[in-house]
Amino acid sequence: MKRFIVGALATIGALSVLAFFGFIFLIVVAAGSKPGVPSSIVLELDLDKPLPEQVPEDSLAGALGQKETTVRDVLDALEKGAKDDRVKALLVRVDQPGSVAEVQELRDAVKAFRASGKKAIAFTDSFGEAGNASGAYYLAAAFDEVYIQPSGDVNLTGLSFETPFARDAFAKLGVQPRIGQRYEYKNAVNTYTEQTFTAPHREAMEKLLSSLYGQIVRGIAEDRNLSEDEVKALIDRAPLLGQAALDAKLVDGLLYRDEVLEKVKKEAGGEAKLLFADKYLERAGRPNQKGDSTIAVVYGVGGISRGKSDSNPLSGEQGFGGDSVALALRKATEDSKVKAILFRVDSPGGSYVASDTVRREVQRAREKGKPVIISMATYAASGGYFVSMDADKIVAQPGTLTGSIGVFGGKLVTADFWSKLGINWETLAFGKDATMYNTDSDFTPEQLAKNEAMLDRIYLDFTEKAAKGRNLPLEQIQSVAKGRVWTGEDALAHKLVDALGGFPKALELAREAAKLPKDAEVRVQVFPRKKQPAEVLSELLGGGEGENSEDEANARVSALAPWTPVLEQTQALYRLGLQLGLIRSRQEALSAPMPDTQW
Repeated sequence: MKRFIVGALATIGALSVLAFFGFIFLIVVAAGSKPGVPSSIVLELDLDKPLPEQVPEDSLAGALGQKETTVRDVLDALEKGAKDDRVKALLVRVDQPGSVAEVQELRDAVKAFRASGKKAIAFTDSFGEAGNASGAYYLAAAFDEVYIQPSGDVNLTGLSFETPFARDAFAKLGVQPRIGQRYEYKNAVNTYTEQTFTAPHREAMEKLLSSLYGQIVRGIAEDRNLSEDEVKALIDRAPLLGQAALDAKLVDGLLYRDEVLEKVKKEAGGEAKLLFADKYLERAGRPNQKGDSTIAVVYGVGGISRGKSDSNPLSGEQGFGGDSVALALRKATEDSKVKAILFRVDSPGGSYVASDTVRREVQRAREKGKPVIISMATYAASGGYFVSMDADKIVAQPGTLTGSIGVFGGKLVTADFWSKLGINWETLAFGKDATMYNTDSDFTPEQLAKNEAMLDRIYLDFTEKAAKGRNLPLEQIQSVAKGRVWTGEDALAHKLVDALGGFPKALELAREAAKLPKDAEVRVQVFPRKKQPAEVLSELLGGGEGENSEDEANARVSALAPWTPVLEQTQALYRLGLQLGLIRSRQEALSAPMPDTQW
């Protein structure tokens, strides 16, 4: 009987393993057999949330194509569809687009699609409901026609920045900010050290708002055939009920979704089928995938840190790992088919050292004859600008937030906070400055001087490299630096960027820099290359990292397992419990913000 039970269990185990691999095989086969594109279609897009720039491909679903639609996916689908006779029109439900820069990227793509002679229609149930929807309307205005349902509104109410100031709260908690900044416009520090806007902070924020507001007003005025004064007056009147919006020429009709679909299909020939843009792209293929010459695309997305890129599925945030992005740039540089590199940057900055690691690879690529063109997305500020400034050309959207050439650093002193809780931290140390960045003690005068000297050194290095990279006098860079953030529109006037536009403009400049004929076919390839299903399966079964530090696997964005952040936070609480003596164990152990646009 015992032998029978053991044999039965072994058989069940073997069958389970075979079933698992059989299931994986079927998924792979299914992923490879895709249906075709119908003879007459209307491209459909549902913008119910901001589009990411890049998504990790560590999951099996991602490797098989089941991933979030990215900004580039939409751009490629519209470019492909504009030249495809099967595509008759574009229908987009506009709800929650992303930043000003992302909206401008999509607006450009929609206008390029319309230039092919095909109609683009935007609809929504309502542009906002007890909330600001200026961004959604700004995008919709770029379409041929805009529709809302009869009960809908147009909440085109402008835009605003909200900035928290917590100096008094920190004082009540017993936390003393000891943070230096270079210089007066490096405003992230002000959340900790001020209770309201300083004069430079207010000046910088008002200039940003003024620039962005002007771009929105000009865009809507041009698209809807209104004067700028008329648009400003409508913004001040909003929210506008459906009929009022129709009378003001902000929308072209009050229709329900079914009525919009009926209208679009009828104009497309009656037999046209709806097909989501990402599904169309999967079936029809991307544009720019032929040719002997390659333009590499490398992404740098998220806060910059030393080490490898990762993605947190709980927060939705992506990390820009200096080592990973530097490796991707190296791989593109070493590829003989690559004639130029398009480096897409969407980062508010982060580590100075990691930023310099990436900047060095941009420099090395150019030294080896590979032109580098930067395409800035929502942000390319501080460290995001640092990695960009040595490129051949920099392209930004008018609404990109860039610059912020400056630095801040220090610590929050928490000794009084812990004292209020009845906790006293006692530190033993060897080394004069071993406790310099410990948060339970203040800087000594000498330590404070060292921190200030470090900030001076980084600021000087940043400005000197920016001046050299941009081929401008140091004094000119210093006059627009001081930590100040600029819109892409203002950055162009200050020569911090070279052109306004998005991914297509950067691709055009990359072709020019590579001296490729205008009519030559070119292959656009993302580095590192996309994982194959077998590779992902191998990693899921335990084959994580590459064979060495130069293996392309180390250049990819790694998706943290969903439980990883929870586990890390639990571990942190556990360690704190150990330190406070609340948990008995032999193990022992022992941590800093940007404005949110409301539009």
